[in-house]
Amino acid sequence: MSLPPFEPTTGRLPPGEHSATWEEVVDRFGWNRRRLLDGLAEALALLADAGCTRVWINGSFVTAKEEPGDFDVVWDPTDADLDRLDAIFFDFADGRRTQKERFGGELLPNVVERASGLVFAEFFQNERDTGLKGIVVIDPRRIEQ
Repeated sequence: MSLPPFEPTTGRLPPGEHSATWEEVVDRFGWNRRRLLDGLAEALALLADAGCTRVWINGSFVTAKEEPGDFDVVWDPTDADLDRLDAIFFDFADGRRTQKERFGGELLPNVVERASGLVFAEFFQNERDTGLKGIVVIDPRRIEQ
């Protein structure tokens, strides 16, 4: 697994799902995102504890942007024990404010986004300005902090 270079004109990953290890995410995106990495690691650990096997990481966090403000994560509910999952993963009130405060980003289950009819993992690969973009996929159970 190796993450491809950013596209020079957009600063985004090339279109598609790009599998990565946690170490690759830290190496590639962690140089100026320590606070976001820490929050992301906490969220992914909670998802892993509930049995989640796949997450998609999106947003300015996985771009060449110098100082991303947050991250966007979609998590696969298929194998997760939803009863073991922290209630914050189902708190979408006020623009997911509590998630942003605790983790530094937003986390959504991979369900259908109403307006587009796409599941969020597909919806997040569409960019209104540049068309399709890449998204990072990892297994949260394989994170070592």
